[in-house]
Amino acid sequence: MSIKVRMAAVIQKLTNNQKEFDSEGSSVNELISNLEKQFPGFKAQILAEDNQVHQFLNIYVNDEDIRFIANLDTEIKDGDTVSFLPALAGGN
Repeated sequence: MSIKVRMAAVIQKLTNNQKEFDSEGSSVNELISNLEKQFPGFKAQILAEDNQVHQFLNIYVNDEDIRFIANLDTEIKDGDTVSFLPALAGGN
């Protein structure tokens, strides 16, 4: 199973400056665990101590925010794209 992973520029340092690469997993949580094996320290930067996605980060599966699907339990399949993007805040 091959999942395309995309990293925003500000977090590419966690993946040896790779913007896009392939990985594996049947859920977002499993994908993050696999990325931790490949890039030690990745998970600690993505997930808070309560094992939830840090509030400054959004994760999308095929352009859909996982918070509105099944969060970390969101299923992914071969050919899907998972994007890790910083949260943007609005203002005046």
